[in-house]
Amino acid sequence: MAVLFLSTAARAQVFREAFAHALPDVAFHVGEAPDPLRVQWIVTWNAPDDLATRYPNLRLIFSIGAGVDQFDLGLIPAHVGVVRMLEPGIGAQMGEYATLATLAMHRDLPRYLARQQVAEWAPGENLPASRRRVGVMGLGQLGTLVIDRLRPFGFDLAGYSRSTRVIDGVSCFTDLAPFLARTDILICLLPLTMQTRGILDAALFAKLPRGARLVHLGRGAQLVAADLIAALDQGQLSAAMLDVTDPEPLPADHPLWRHPSVILTPHIASQTSAAEGAAHVIAGVSADLAGRPVAGLIDRRRGY
Repeated sequence: MAVLFLSTAARAQVFREAFAHALPDVAFHVGEAPDPLRVQWIVTWNAPDDLATRYPNLRLIFSIGAGVDQFDLGLIPAHVGVVRMLEPGIGAQMGEYATLATLAMHRDLPRYLARQQVAEWAPGENLPASRRRVGVMGLGQLGTLVIDRLRPFGFDLAGYSRSTRVIDGVSCFTDLAPFLARTDILICLLPLTMQTRGILDAALFAKLPRGARLVHLGRGAQLVAADLIAALDQGQLSAAMLDVTDPEPLPADHPLWRHPSVILTPHIASQTSAAEGAAHVIAGVSADLAGRPVAGLIDRRRGY
């Protein structure tokens, strides 16, 4: 039995040492396995194209980072479990970034950064947080955590999800249109599915109040970049802060890099700690060996 690790050399070293200590009887291979038939667990961001034929005895595939929507579940055999990364630092970092981005949108940071580039001293008018309506799309673990991080600032908070949710002090919606109509700062934390691919488009932006702002922390493929740029240029949106794009890295000549109303970061809202990630995978392999439930195992029918 063996683990195949497909990620960076630095992370591989941390995982290798952790496995040698915790599961010395499990072979640990990086990049490729001498005997693919022995591979029962794979740790990766992207699933190998020949997964089904090359590794017939595979039991679990572990995501090395947050989320599993980068996997094409249709190409992963039904008997292979897909495990999301459960690492406490991911949520903490996402809460930090969402707070940073929301405050940046609330206090008009893109406009002031653009004015700085042309040495223009042009104070705007500050709006109390109690008059700023923040809406979180996606009320999973990260979405509810972000709401909790934003509570102390006094924002008018709301959340959207497909299933009914009840969160104290938060207006929860299952209908997207009224949620958007009351949202001044939209935070996208949706998983990438067939239903959410391209959801951040001109039609959605038109349903927001004029001058609304966008914080995109979901997946790059959810955003129609041309529609965002048009909405910004037309004044329907006034600013955006993006941590994800499609593709990644964003090409150097892409207009989002230089748009004066956009703050762009290179997918760094949360990063998995190698040590914590290794501990999570080791716990999953150990549970699988013992016939216990594996933490983070997704519902293949729902895709998350």
